[in-house]
Amino acid sequence: MINNIIGLTIKESPLSTKTILFFLAFSYIYSTFAALNAKIIYLFRQFDFIMSVLFFTIIFLLVAFGICLLLVHRHYIKLMDVAVKRAQKSEQLKSVFIENISRTLRSPLNAITGLCDMILEEKDENMQPDQVKKLVTDINDSTKELTDFVMQLHEMSKFEGVTPSFTFIEVNLTELMASYRREAMNYTKPDVTVRVTSDLSPHCRAILDTNLMHQLMMHLLTNAANHVTQGDIFIRYRCERRGLKVSISYTGMGQAEIVGTDIYSFLQKENALKDADKSSIYGLAICRAIVDMLGGEFLMDTEYDKKTVASFWFPCKMKDVYKDM
Repeated sequence: MINNIIGLTIKESPLSTKTILFFLAFSYIYSTFAALNAKIIYLFRQFDFIMSVLFFTIIFLLVAFGICLLLVHRHYIKLMDVAVKRAQKSEQLKSVFIENISRTLRSPLNAITGLCDMILEEKDENMQPDQVKKLVTDINDSTKELTDFVMQLHEMSKFEGVTPSFTFIEVNLTELMASYRREAMNYTKPDVTVRVTSDLSPHCRAILDTNLMHQLMMHLLTNAANHVTQGDIFIRYRCERRGLKVSISYTGMGQAEIVGTDIYSFLQKENALKDADKSSIYGLAICRAIVDMLGGEFLMDTEYDKKTVASFWFPCKMKDVYKDM
């Protein structure tokens, strides 16, 4: 039995039991709905807050995305401007280059044509063998000269105005540098020695393009061999800035001024191909082009005592740099 309900006993209450129970049920339902309504209002407020945060987040991301697009657009506009200016400069240099060497190219062609005409127009069938031999020798020399020009033009075309194409393989640096030393010894004078030094492990390996590396090293070593009459040519290589740093030092003038120009600027002078063919100094401009293709740095310095140091660096993956040391 219920002894006390809201401070009143059943005996004292003028209301019936059903009325009291109905009042209690109504109060419970009302309080439940009120609490539910409060929760719904709270959830709606939380939802509004979340939607507001989401809205501002989307706005922020859109603004950031627009800024990134603008920066990327400006970056590529600058790259396009640089590419256009470089193409225009390259085209101008090539035009000047072709114009300036046209005489050099015409000389062997005219010589070949003239000598052949002399032989064909010779009415005297009793031409002396010595005369024929001399004419044929001159034709042969002019042909070789023209062939050399064409080969040099072809080699230079690989490093200007083309998209770089690399073939990377893993090689042992000690064995690679030793092979360059042996090959360079074929071009040095009797009193000149090529030496290789390094602080890296004999097991050190590098991933690089061996074809470009060979051209780069042999151009520099050939240039050194042409200017050293006695003494040593030192090849030093080490790991630096997550790449390979190689320096070639020797006593003698190394024509460091050639490095400051590109291939076509260097070859603007008249008879430039003849000069390059005699001294192979055009290879220095090719070296610079190779290193630029690899994203590296190329420096050449001739000191007052005529000691030349040619060095280059390019990014390169290396393994076992100091193994067993």
